[in-house]
Amino acid sequence: MGNNPRIPYLMSTERPKLRPPQGKPLIVYININVEYCPFDQLIPRKLLSTPHGLDPLPDIPNFTWFEYGLRCGMPRIIQLLEERGLPATVNLMSEIITGYPALAAAMRDAGWNVVAHGLIHRQVVAYDDERAVIDKCLDDIEAFTGVRPRGWFGPGLAQTFDTPDHLAEAGIDYAMDWILDDLPCWMETKHGPLLNVPYTLELSDVLVYSVEKLDGADILRRLETTLETFDRELSDQPRVLTVPIHPHIIGVPHRFPFLIRMLDLLQARDDVLFTTADGIADWYRAEDSR
Repeated sequence: MGNNPRIPYLMSTERPKLRPPQGKPLIVYININVEYCPFDQLIPRKLLSTPHGLDPLPDIPNFTWFEYGLRCGMPRIIQLLEERGLPATVNLMSEIITGYPALAAAMRDAGWNVVAHGLIHRQVVAYDDERAVIDKCLDDIEAFTGVRPRGWFGPGLAQTFDTPDHLAEAGIDYAMDWILDDLPCWMETKHGPLLNVPYTLELSDVLVYSVEKLDGADILRRLETTLETFDRELSDQPRVLTVPIHPHIIGVPHRFPFLIRMLDLLQARDDVLFTTADGIADWYRAEDSR
């Protein structure tokens, strides 16, 4: 199992030519991660390191930093996208539905494309019964929205060796955890092909601000230089550009203006199609069905 066991290797220049959806080769989807961290558990990634080498519970500074995003960051994001008439994809942890019902209702009423993102911020490798977690997440979201999610995005992008098989068996159309291409790819599972829709860490606000701890403007500069590269390639092949954000990261006042400028930059182009993860999956299936 030394090589990639799920997605056979193929250089991007060897891929068959794809027709751009609606003639727009730069396919953009705004992807908001709305996650649930229980008050009585450790926050997966901290803003404030704990002194004296301790991990106290409750972790007030880090829990409340995270919840700030749900209280204040999310209204900013919802309003911004509504004002601009832009579609959105939300990676939703299903415990948000009961823990933050007003927020869950706001996203549902906005018509956002919902991707299943587990129950709480805990990787699937931490559970004894991964399939039960997948099923419960799908059931809870369907019961609330009336639509069963077609996509899956694992907490922390984590998978077990069996995750793609479980997802395909559960009826999932696509996953987003394998960040290995600028275009969708077919994955091999025991239950037939499963599509992988592109996601990126390179433009993620978590990577830029919380991991690499860069300046506020760096995420905009990173988008600008990403577009420089894509502009050399778009005449030959479409590209998917993900804008992955988290309300507690880019939703804070000193960073939010850079999200606005990122959208300004993308909306000023005439070759951009704003869509959703479901929309990308539908386009690719029409181009390369299995």
